[in-house]
Amino acid sequence: MEAILKDALQKGMTYLEYRDLVAALVASGTTSGSEKTEINANYTLLNDRRMKRWDKTLKVPMAIEKKLKNYKEPVTWLVIMESWCADGAHTLPVLNKLAELNDKIHLKIVLRDENPALMQAFLTHGARAIPKLIMVDDKTGDVISTYGPRPSEATSFVNRFKAKYGELTPEFKEDLQHWYNNDKGQNIMEDIVDVLYKTTSNFFL
Repeated sequence: MEAILKDALQKGMTYLEYRDLVAALVASGTTSGSEKTEINANYTLLNDRRMKRWDKTLKVPMAIEKKLKNYKEPVTWLVIMESWCADGAHTLPVLNKLAELNDKIHLKIVLRDENPALMQAFLTHGARAIPKLIMVDDKTGDVISTYGPRPSEATSFVNRFKAKYGELTPEFKEDLQHWYNNDKGQNIMEDIVDVLYKTTSNFFL
């Protein structure tokens, strides 16, 4: 595990590098990942637009900003992602906004299909679900916590629907996108602060 994490951290992209990659994929009419389908290319195009919008419009409440600035220890937020992932297109811009508030938080992104061993080590209920955030202590190299693939409220929303209907329908997936748009990243911000508060003694509120 140590070697797998070290390799991923070394080759991880910054948020700006990831945004440039997605823009290049859109310009070429393609997608990241092993499945170069038209559907995934279309999702990549849509996600590029989503991220552009969030980059411009996301607002971090003062209470959240204050808490993030109180985080004291250097940490890397390593995110497993692919350009076609809709949940990731909503989540990554929020993580970037939060990381920008504290120079001890370093955001890096790696692609799932290029890092199978890493993904296999951080499955969600046996699935290669993304985005997956892995919080790594920069001093020790230890994994502090993980987060994802969805914020807590969206996860509950999905789980209730699956329990009732068995699988997610196209109509539900559209409703989920509306949820992200209406929430404006607030649930993710609250979740991240909660994760940090619960997993480290160096987070002073």
